[in-house]
Amino acid sequence: MRQPLVSLLPVADALQRLLQAASAEAPQPAERVPLANALNRILAEPLHCAHNVPPWDNSAMDGYALASSDLAQALGGGLRVSQRITAGMSPAPLEPGTCARIFTGAPIPAGADCVEMQENVLLECDMARFSQAVSPDQNVRPAGQDIRQGDVIMQAGQRLRAQDLGVIASAGIAEVPVRSALRVAILSTGDELVEPGQTLGPGQIFNSNRYTLIGCLQRMGQTIIDGGILPDDPDLTISRLQALGEQADLIISSGGVSVGEADYLGMALRAHGQLDMWKLAIKPGKPFTLARFADVPVLGLPGNPAATLVTFLLLVRPYLLRRLGVEHTEPVQLPVPAGFESSTMGNRDEYLRACLQNGQVVPAGNQSSGVLSSASEATGLILIPAGSVVRLGQPLAFFPFDGLFQ
Repeated sequence: MRQPLVSLLPVADALQRLLQAASAEAPQPAERVPLANALNRILAEPLHCAHNVPPWDNSAMDGYALASSDLAQALGGGLRVSQRITAGMSPAPLEPGTCARIFTGAPIPAGADCVEMQENVLLECDMARFSQAVSPDQNVRPAGQDIRQGDVIMQAGQRLRAQDLGVIASAGIAEVPVRSALRVAILSTGDELVEPGQTLGPGQIFNSNRYTLIGCLQRMGQTIIDGGILPDDPDLTISRLQALGEQADLIISSGGVSVGEADYLGMALRAHGQLDMWKLAIKPGKPFTLARFADVPVLGLPGNPAATLVTFLLLVRPYLLRRLGVEHTEPVQLPVPAGFESSTMGNRDEYLRACLQNGQVVPAGNQSSGVLSSASEATGLILIPAGSVVRLGQPLAFFPFDGLFQ
């Protein structure tokens, strides 16, 4: 009997359903971690600054601090150097009618309101002779120039980058509240799979998807529960899902979610779980599934290696980020002119593994969903929308891998 036709869900609609499903889950609990361990973690609460950054007016360069009201004397006979101020000192107030030798980052003494760079000053014994006018606040970095006391320096849901850690450290914060990692179980399906290092039997292939998913999840800092290889067995499929559901916040599978006679994972989700969506208008990756089993979300990825990678980056990644409290999950997208042409007009959004060459983007190697090596050759993905052709020089949406793996 022929299977009934199932309409393909547009990628944008599928992504919206995934984000709504993620938002409906209970938020991940917060935990406090040392700042040195917070890279790529998601803030659970806003961070406030308890003091000004910098905490006091300081010199922007090596030179001489003076009061601008003494400018006439400075340009005439010069000013006596009354003290020497280095970074880390607590200077005495500036004596009226004098200047202070000062170095970059050192506090501005009370009574001074500007700094002249040392190149414009001639020092004779203890007299500094100035060659040009200096205006109030010149070369002075005021207290709070970077951050004001009480300011919110980072919002909840922000993913912490290296530069963010530096900003937080400048505010004197040693520990940060972040969302705890998701416990993600990964499950590979199929009698044909064996692990690398083992001997291939007839009709068998090495399990590459497991390592693609491990790498993606490690890059995102999530806790991985390895569900191993699931043989094509209906009873074992149900028991494995039940066991993983007791340990994990989420199950991600590769393969076995279509409607073939050996796709037991898809059968189990339909018979014993709750199936929200499957069959998307995306190439590669049409048999992508969102489901629940024993009240645990299940994201069923296609079994073809390139499709597993593409659907993880475009669909699973934003789902995980939303579960962790990130509001804006859109990947970096750049308009880049096409360095190729294609007259094929497909009925699905097609994401090609691609490279940048001479300011243009071109497909990288074989684009079959079963070919993963082209993903290693590529630097990102390009989108050819459904119903479109590609003309040379036409701007295409390019998604760099560096942005998709964040």
